[in-house]
This record gives sequence, structure tokens and C-alpha cells, in this order.
Amino acid sequence: MIVDIHGHITPPELFEKFPMPPALKDIAGMIARKQAVGIELTIVGSPVGFGTMTPVPGFDPYEQSLDQLKSFHAWLAETVRKHAPHLAAYVYTNPFGGPAELAQAAETIKMPGFVGFIINTSIRGEYLDSSRADDFFAMAAELDVPVFLHPPAEPVGTKAFADFRVVEYLGRYLEVAASLAALVFGGRLEKYPSLKLVAATAGGPIGLAAGRLDLAAKARHFTSEPGRTPTALSEPPSAYLRRIYVDTANTSLPNHLANLDLMGPQRILFGTDSPPVATPLEVALEAVNALPVGDEDKANILHRNAERLFNLTGAAA
Repeated sequence: MIVDIHGHITPPELFEKFPMPPALKDIAGMIARKQAVGIELTIVGSPVGFGTMTPVPGFDPYEQSLDQLKSFHAWLAETVRKHAPHLAAYVYTNPFGGPAELAQAAETIKMPGFVGFIINTSIRGEYLDSSRADDFFAMAAELDVPVFLHPPAEPVGTKAFADFRVVEYLGRYLEVAASLAALVFGGRLEKYPSLKLVAATAGGPIGLAAGRLDLAAKARHFTSEPGRTPTALSEPPSAYLRRIYVDTANTSLPNHLANLDLMGPQRILFGTDSPPVATPLEVALEAVNALPVGDEDKANILHRNAERLFNLTGAAA
């Protein structure tokens, strides 16, 4: 059995409102294609809730009403039930959304089929070390629920690129690593050592950046911005990064090797970002099979780590 922790599906009515990759509505086809290569369970969700990752003038995913989010999650729960045992789901929420939205997310996560939260790595250009996310991380830690960190439709710096392809394939990738660094230096993992963070796109290049972040923490010739005192950390940044989980939704072998060196195979989870990403499933699986680890560790990456982290046996029951 293989577990894919990174997939997306979309309610049919959204295709009447927004441009969308058709694969997002072919749920039965997605399940069949994955079963053909041994993927029996996919954890699905949306990084924009009842919305689209494609930039649309006038649409702001962070302005969704509680009723829209409730309706979206009701559809998601019913879809998971209909396709059991091949789907589980993430609860989408805006970590800056305020008490009412967070309370609704806390109730939704208790519904059958939901196994974690999915949030964006930044909100309108602001990273998650912001005090505006304090209540969300306190809630996630209290509930002891994994949090899947997914880049937003428009990551930090989007407006600086003339070609949106650069944003989609590089900006979002780099954004994940920048957000992880902000979370570490902001003291999130210092305050909540049991927090279960899962980073999309293999965590971006975070495995390659750990040494530089350790140097940054030691630097004495930098000063913080006026009125802001750097958070005191009791360990080097790399120690906190070793607690983070990453998926394999990136076919770069050097990227995976860096993560193996930093986090070890117990913190790597198989993920494809499919749908909508069109990378052949066989290629995604080969990225794991090519790793210089034994069969036991490959089995951990392909399913056991996810089963433990997301309590998938309990979710299925």
C-alpha cells in the first residue's frame, strides 16, 4: 500500500466560475490511475478553500465566508465518504482568519475523514511568524493535528515577476523554504515543540539552507528592524528543521538527498501534488525508489510515516 499525502480536488460548480485544470474534478479517474501503480490512499484538500490557485481579478481566497467554507468542507467530507477507503482530507483555513473561522476549523477537523489542516505558507505577503497566526498555532498544538504548509496562489514577491510561470514553478517552491525559516526564527517550534508541520514541494530548498540558517542565528553583525527584537532560540535552527516533515512532490534527487541528510527517512512522506500536477505517477515513485536507503526506509516514506503521523487507521475507522 502507498499513501499520497498531497493531492487536490475541487467541487464541480467551481469550474463554472474559475479556470481550472480538468483533472481536479476527475476524482474517480484519479483514484483509478493511482491504484494502477499501488497508491491506495490520497489525502486531498484545497490550498484556497472554495476557490482557485489561478489568479483571477477580484477574487481573494482570504475573503471567503464561513458559510462558503462550511459548504466546501461538507462536500469534501461527502466525497471522502463516497470514495472510501481511497481518500482522506485536509481542513482548509486562513491562519489569520480570526476566532470564528478558527473555531469552525476546529469543529470541522472532528468530522470523519479529516486528518489535518492545510494552510498557506504566507497570507497576502505576510509570513506565518506574524502574531496574527498565534491563535491558529496554539489551536493546532492543542488539537495535536498535523498542519500541511502549502504555498499560496500568490507567494511573497509575485508582483516582481513578469512571467507567472516563474511564480508557479519557482516562486512557490522557494516560498515554502522561506516560510519554514520564518517559523523557526519566529519561535513557533520553540514554543510548540510537538507541533506537526508538513511542508509541501519537499520543503523547497530548506535542506540545503539549514547550514546558512545556523550561521545566521550565530551572526552578531546584523541588527533587527527597529522595534523588533529577534526571538531567542535555545537550539540551532537546523535542530528545529529536523522536526519538520516534508513530502516528495519534487522529482529532484539532490533535493531529496539534502532532506535525507537533514531530517532522515522518518520525516519524509510520499506526495505527488497530483491532481493537478501532471508529472507521471511512475516518475514520482521512482524518485523514492532512487533514494540510497533500504527497503524498510522506503516503506516508511511510501506509507508508514503517513499512517503514523495522520493516524490513518483511526481515520479510516
